[in-house]
Amino acid sequence: MNVTQLTHHDLDGYGASTVVGLFRDVRRVVHIPRYADVGPVVETELKRLERTKAPELLILTDLGLEEVAVTFIRRFAQMNLKREAERRHRLVVLDHHASSIDQLRAQKLEPRPDPERPALNRFDAGDPNTVVLIDAERCATRMAYEQRALYAPEAGAGDADLAALVAAVDALDLWRKDRPEFLGGLALDEAFWDNVSTLIPVGHPWHDRFVSGLLLALAALLREGLDPARIEARLGAVRLALVDDLMAGDPDDDARLTTRMRVARALARSEELFRPLSDGTLLSFGLDSGAFQRISDLIMEAGRAKRVVNVQRVGTLSFRSNNETALEGARKFRGGGHRDAAGGRLQSGAAFSLADAIAQVEPVLNPPAPDPDASPFAALRALKG
Repeated sequence: MNVTQLTHHDLDGYGASTVVGLFRDVRRVVHIPRYADVGPVVETELKRLERTKAPELLILTDLGLEEVAVTFIRRFAQMNLKREAERRHRLVVLDHHASSIDQLRAQKLEPRPDPERPALNRFDAGDPNTVVLIDAERCATRMAYEQRALYAPEAGAGDADLAALVAAVDALDLWRKDRPEFLGGLALDEAFWDNVSTLIPVGHPWHDRFVSGLLLALAALLREGLDPARIEARLGAVRLALVDDLMAGDPDDDARLTTRMRVARALARSEELFRPLSDGTLLSFGLDSGAFQRISDLIMEAGRAKRVVNVQRVGTLSFRSNNETALEGARKFRGGGHRDAAGGRLQSGAAFSLADAIAQVEPVLNPPAPDPDASPFAALRALKG
C-alpha cells in the first residue's frame, strides 16, 4: 500500500515524519510551511485519491486543522464511503492544536474525550477508515510514536535513540521548560533550522533521509548525555558522516570539498529539483540562496541550461544565466540586477509548490503568441474574403 504523509515544516513536523518513516515505508512526504498552503495541497491529494484505484494510506501530522483541512476530512470520508470496500483508502490525522478542536466543532464534528485521558479527543467523520485524533498534551512527534498502531499495526517500540528524539521534541514543542529534555530540544531545533534547507532542499529524494538521519544522530548524542554546547561542536562531524553515506559510490564526489560543495554536484544533476520551461530555462522552487548560486553555476557549466531561475515561497525570483538573459527574465517580473544575475517578484506575491511556481512563471516568461483569430480585424478579413 502506498503511504503519503503531509506534515508541518518545523521540528515537530519533521519529528513526526521521522517517526512514521521508521515504522512504514513512506512513498512521499510533503512538508507544508504555512497553514495557508494546506488547502491547495489537500485539494490536490483528494483529486488524486479519487482517481487512484488501489487503496492508499494518507497521514496528516501537525498541520493545525483550519477550515479547509476540516472540509477536506469530511469530503475524504464521503468519497471513501462511495468506493468498493476493498478499494477504500485510510486517513490518519494526528494533531495537537487547540484551534483544531474549534474548527472541527464548527463543522459539526464533536470531540469524544478518551475515558482514560481526557486531553486525547477522537472525532467521528462517519467513515471507519478516517481516524482523527487531537491531543493537547502530546506533540505530533509523540503522537506519531504512541499512535503508531494506527498506521503500522505490526510496529515495535523502536530504539533508545528514537525515544530520546520523541522526548526532546515533545518538551520543546509544548514549551515545557521544567523537563530535563527541554534544553536538548532547543539544541535539536537550532540544528534543524540551520540544516533543513541549506544542504539538501525539499523535493530532492535525499531530503527526508538527510534530515531524519541528522535528528536521530543528534538524539543519540542526547541519550549519551551530551549538553547542547558539545552537541553543537559535534554537528559538523555528524553532517559529514551523513554526506559520506549519501555520496558513497558517486564517481564525481571529491571528499576534499565542503559538504555543501560535494552535495551541490549531485543536486545539479537532479531531475526532481529542476523542471524545464518551454524556452529551456530550468526552474527550481524554494532553494536556499547559497545553494542555488552553487547549483545553478554547475548546471550551466555542464551545459544543462543557459538560464536557471529559483522561486521562493514568498514570491521572489532569482535568475542566473551565462548568456546575459537573466536580467531580461527578471524585468518581466518587475525586477532588475546584472545581465547574468538578477531578481524579480511574482505578480501574485507567493507560491506554494513547484507546480504552482511553474504555472505562474511560464506564461509571463514565455507568453503564448497572439491568436490571429482573436483580433477584432479577423471578422473584417473574413467578410472581405
